[in-house]
Amino acid sequence: MRAYREAVEAGDLGAVEALLAEDVVFTSPVVFKPYEGKAITAAILGTVVKVFEDFRYVTELSSEDGRDHALVFATRVGERALDGCDFIHLDDNGLIDRLTVMVRPLSGAQALAAAMGARFEEVAKEAAVRAAAS
Repeated sequence: MRAYREAVEAGDLGAVEALLAEDVVFTSPVVFKPYEGKAITAAILGTVVKVFEDFRYVTELSSEDGRDHALVFATRVGERALDGCDFIHLDDNGLIDRLTVMVRPLSGAQALAAAMGARFEEVAKEAAVRAAAS
């Protein structure tokens, strides 16, 4: 999990994408239906990096078998402070096949939803380009 954490903290989206399984399922804290696939997940994460300010991981927890991880973070969206957690599961090849993000408080989640919603057209276009390139 160190590679993922370091890539996210460094803003190295190429390295983050390389750690995603092709069939990764991303569950957003602000959208009901999960997103399926590497292209859309990478595009969403690329946009989140632009939306989150002062992002930092503060705690890391791992299961005994090393396949499940929880990375607790603190960040801001505009004037709203958020606490959150990335719940990550690794497949048999050590790639991320499930990524679930949760955030709090509600006002922070609402700010995140608004910021991502305003950019979702560009997310969809980037995902299409990524899918076509793979």
